[in-house]
Amino acid sequence: MTGPLRAAADTGRPGAPLSRPPGPERTVHRLRRPAGFLLRRPGLVLSVLLLALVLLAAFFPGLFTAQDPLSAVPRERLRGPGAGHPFGTDQLGRDLFSRVVHGSAPSLRAGLLAVAVGLVIGSALGLLAGYLGGWADAVSMRIADVLLSIPNLLLSLAVVTALGFGTVKVAIAVGVTSVASFARIMRSEVLRVRAAVYVEAARSCGVRWFTVLWRHVLPNAAGPVLVYATVDFGAVVLQVSSLSFLGYGAAPPAPEWGALVSGGRDYLATAWWLTTLPGLTIAATVLAVHRVARALDGEGRQTR
Repeated sequence: MTGPLRAAADTGRPGAPLSRPPGPERTVHRLRRPAGFLLRRPGLVLSVLLLALVLLAAFFPGLFTAQDPLSAVPRERLRGPGAGHPFGTDQLGRDLFSRVVHGSAPSLRAGLLAVAVGLVIGSALGLLAGYLGGWADAVSMRIADVLLSIPNLLLSLAVVTALGFGTVKVAIAVGVTSVASFARIMRSEVLRVRAAVYVEAARSCGVRWFTVLWRHVLPNAAGPVLVYATVDFGAVVLQVSSLSFLGYGAAPPAPEWGALVSGGRDYLATAWWLTTLPGLTIAATVLAVHRVARALDGEGRQTR
């Protein structure tokens, strides 16, 4: 017995050499792959860390500041950034850093609610339009065309004017503006999945249409929609802050990112930090969300 057969037979003999288990070299190699991925993308690492800090500030503001965001100290009004007040103080002597930290919770909650409204309503419209076709497709897409023909800010202003002021109503108004985009993306994915073999096999076996829709079509069409929801979250936070800047958000003195920028615009010449630092916080959060979403969409697939 020679060649590969003999080598295979030798492994069954007592004392024959066995295949080595993964050694330290292989473990180090496996650890280097994600480490190298992160080291080549410092912007992604910084974005993830920034979003983690923002989420911690939203849920646990006491980890970052112990000062009351509503407590005013008149003798410390319009103090510049320093050791006691990292972001300075506002025109009433309130600590701006604590107001930015506590303002992250309503801003992020409004953003999540707005994305949820657009995701649920838009995905439902796109799902039914792509799978049923016919009049359902025509009606849903005409509704989407009407929504897309109106600028987002103008549409959200119209909706929030009809609903009234408040963070929740602002979130609903912003969510309505993203319904059409979610519907179109879901519809295109459903049209792709609907022609798959497993969907045709399920339908030919007599499975009910809503069962096919729920078990086969929706799970395979939801990926790009969820990635778009991540991208849309950054734009939604910016849009919510814009409406809050215009005075449609939470009533004063509640801290909210857009309202903080609006409250300091009268002091641009003497207290630049009142608008600059909350504005930079909004911009950094939006950019970080877009960077993470881009990584989820493209770079993660390249490494698999």
